[in-house]
Formats: sequence, C-alpha cells, structure tokens
Amino acid sequence: MAPMEHKSAAIEPSLLDLIRSEREKALSPREWKFRLRGYGYAVKTVEGTQILTRLTTGGTLGTLPPEFT
Repeated sequence: MAPMEHKSAAIEPSLLDLIRSEREKALSPREWKFRLRGYGYAVKTVEGTQILTRLTTGGTLGTLPPEFT
C-alpha cells in the first residue's frame, strides 16, 4: 500500500483566523479539537503533520502551520 499523500495547500486566511482564535480560547489541544468539531472541522495527524479536514466529507482543506503543533 502506498503512503498516504496529503494536500499541502494553504488554508484560507479567514478560516486560519478562526482556527487560531479557537486555539487561543481553548485550554488544551484536546479542547481545541473539540471546539473545531462544532464548526464542522477536524484535525488529523498524518506522519507528524496536522491536516485540517471537513467532518461531513472528510475532505482535506490543507496543512496547518507549525504554530498549532
């Protein structure tokens, strides 16, 4: 089986602002991921890289910057 490739496209600035804002409000990475689920997003870790996805379709939106690690 071939290794999974992930989209390394940049995430829209407005969406990145929302993600950053929710991260600042959260007390832990676990709470942050829970808060993002309320907006319909999920964070998956693939080979040490955090990938933002949609909950409804599982579609990849892009790679999160290292500041969220």
